[in-house]
Amino acid sequence: MTLVGYFNSLRELGGARRVIEDEVRNRLGEYSARKRVGESDSPFGDRWILYEPVELTSRVNTADVAESKRRLAQLFSPSDKNRVDVAIATNMISVGIDITQLGLMVVFGQPKTSAEYIQATSRVGRDPDRPGLVATIFNVHKPRDRSHYERFAAYHETFYRSVEATSVTPFSPRALDKGLAGTLVGLARRGHLPMTPARGAMEILNERTRLEFVVRSLAERAYGHIDLPVEERRRLRDRVRTRANDLLDEWAKIALDYQKVGTGLQYNPAEAGGAKQLLYDFLSPEVKNLPPEKPQMKFRANRSLRDVEPEVNIWVKTLENTDLEGETV
Repeated sequence: MTLVGYFNSLRELGGARRVIEDEVRNRLGEYSARKRVGESDSPFGDRWILYEPVELTSRVNTADVAESKRRLAQLFSPSDKNRVDVAIATNMISVGIDITQLGLMVVFGQPKTSAEYIQATSRVGRDPDRPGLVATIFNVHKPRDRSHYERFAAYHETFYRSVEATSVTPFSPRALDKGLAGTLVGLARRGHLPMTPARGAMEILNERTRLEFVVRSLAERAYGHIDLPVEERRRLRDRVRTRANDLLDEWAKIALDYQKVGTGLQYNPAEAGGAKQLLYDFLSPEVKNLPPEKPQMKFRANRSLRDVEPEVNIWVKTLENTDLEGETV
């Protein structure tokens, strides 16, 4: 019963929000009064929606996004004041939204890339027992939209061949910040049997020395992933090795602190219960309650590493013009 609206820009989303809050609500309120000729009762029931739609965009703070995702995951009930009638989003919805209840999406304008189109529309119909419905609304004044309309069937039957190649920068500083913790934990859990169970995260206290293969694998992958001068690759390998060892040490420190107070440690709270979690989602509301100096802050794991680029330093300098006589203009 929740309608998800996807928009290519915040400007288009903002205009649609005004329409939803005014025109759509008023129109729905008039449907119950409609009657066919000769009928005394209307076949249309009363339908009203909450005034404010849920928004998933970059202009919404992290805590509100997490709360919106929680509301979207709840079963829909018309009597529930906390339900979501309409959710509007930009490309933020393309990743990190895995909610089986979502079944209806309206895409306003063809997304700029095929990969984005596939990712965004796959947010609905994720329940294997209930198919999803996606309606695409094109703008007749946009040549790109017209082209997709004219080739709609052919494009959708073969759109995977149109997916654009993704540029990635493995082991760049920001990629390590966002992806190393999740990769290290996943490799340790899947590569060493005692670490595999949901609460196997506590086994770091007994298996720390046996996890050197994780550090070695990541360091060697960093060394051989690109054709660079040997000395530069060595520095990259050493940097990854240092950070991976630091993460394992911090992991052991977290487990030891919880052991002292009689608390277990699990990878993800959704897998088991009654234990503290090791990995935190970047948008998790619990993250803001973690002190910055706590080792848990190092174990925030993204669901995606899209758009991760190496650092670029920018120095701003005022340029001055000098005339022929040497005077500054």
